[in-house]
Amino acid sequence: MAEDSFLLDRMRRLLEQKQVNWIEKKMFGGNCFMVDDKMLIGTYKGGLMARVDPEEAAELTKQRPAAEQMIHGGRPMTGYLMVQAEGYDTDTDLEFWLLKCLEFNPKAKASKKK
Repeated sequence: MAEDSFLLDRMRRLLEQKQVNWIEKKMFGGNCFMVDDKMLIGTYKGGLMARVDPEEAAELTKQRPAAEQMIHGGRPMTGYLMVQAEGYDTDTDLEFWLLKCLEFNPKAKASKKK
């Protein structure tokens, strides 16, 4: 799947506007933005992968029909939502997802270092 450079540029710009320190890594066949050594948001299979509070995930999928539980390797990934393009088409929608991810990031656990 081709990388969506326009979406990546939009995410970089929003992170800069919010004065967030991030690292960008290639993961899951897409690009992932890391904050405090934790996955924040990224691209995945032509959509947006958003790491949100697991307690809010079900409600977010009801409020935002373009979002659904993320499945990776045949298993649901708790706290991760897959958002289709129509769910982040506008800058307002993309900012909504970025803010949800930033809101959860301080509570998220980092992966163990190998």
